[in-house]
Amino acid sequence: MSVLVVLVVLLILGVITSSRALAFGSAISTQSPLSTQTGYMTTGDRTNLLVMGYGGGNHDGANLTDSLVVISMIPSTQHTSLVSIPRDLWVQNPPDSGNFTKINAVYQTASNNGQNRQVGADAMAKKVSLVTGMDVKYWMMIDFTGFKAFIDSIGGVDVYVPDSFNACYPNNDDAAKDASWRVVDFEKGNQHMDGATAISYARAREPMSQCSDKPSKNQAELSDFGRSARQQIIIKAALAKMRDITTWPRFFSAMDSLEKTIHTNMSLADLGLFSQKMDLSDPHTAHIGLSTSNVMAIDTASDGESIVVPRGNNWSLIPDYIKQNLYN
Repeated sequence: MSVLVVLVVLLILGVITSSRALAFGSAISTQSPLSTQTGYMTTGDRTNLLVMGYGGGNHDGANLTDSLVVISMIPSTQHTSLVSIPRDLWVQNPPDSGNFTKINAVYQTASNNGQNRQVGADAMAKKVSLVTGMDVKYWMMIDFTGFKAFIDSIGGVDVYVPDSFNACYPNNDDAAKDASWRVVDFEKGNQHMDGATAISYARAREPMSQCSDKPSKNQAELSDFGRSARQQIIIKAALAKMRDITTWPRFFSAMDSLEKTIHTNMSLADLGLFSQKMDLSDPHTAHIGLSTSNVMAIDTASDGESIVVPRGNNWSLIPDYIKQNLYN
């Protein structure tokens, strides 16, 4: 996410060794700030970073990772790919247990509902590696509540909305505090979004029938696949904003927001170099979404909930499709 560009701004401004930056790096990572697990991004091997977004808080579902995007980059060439994993993908959880859940519950289960973030994130990275065939060693967790504050701290983001849609969106992730809904409505075209708007754009999925008698404009946008595509759009928009030099004076405020928002197993140095090298503006950058238009299918679990599975239950389709479409 755009957090990566914040880290490269640190490098550009020459404050990577300042006490504030080092404290920030220690707060967000399991690694010491100036250490490296990647040879300071000098490798020609593909480096994969799993970015997980979750609601946060103490309510039911607070630790479900509803956004799963792998940023895959080859440091020597800067070739970058984004791979979105459907949150409704039906997987065995825990491993070898015979129990199945949507993949967005893997972190919640392994972390004991957020009690051990590192164990939970490691488990999710292993599950994503198994599903995608990619070697996902690195991860970053982003609390959506904190990410809203981060977007606001950089002055919002400019987004091109490719398809109009409307949806019902909860006024609070914790229904025990507020179970009401509101209508969100996005028109095709350029829009400036504050943090709350950007998050609702990235997460909205409930049909209009949930809270209104108005018709839905575009039901396809409310699918797991439509939402995954929108999350990639927000990532790109936030990155563009942080690369804008006029945003840099806001940097330290953004860093304060991020310290409460992210947790990772990459060091500050590696994250900064990763962000410096990755390139989402390259026209060849791959935006890979697993959907019913390629290798996925909609199914129904035994309890009646809608789930996502590979076509014909052929799990090899997923890594094969990803491998064919990565920017090499």
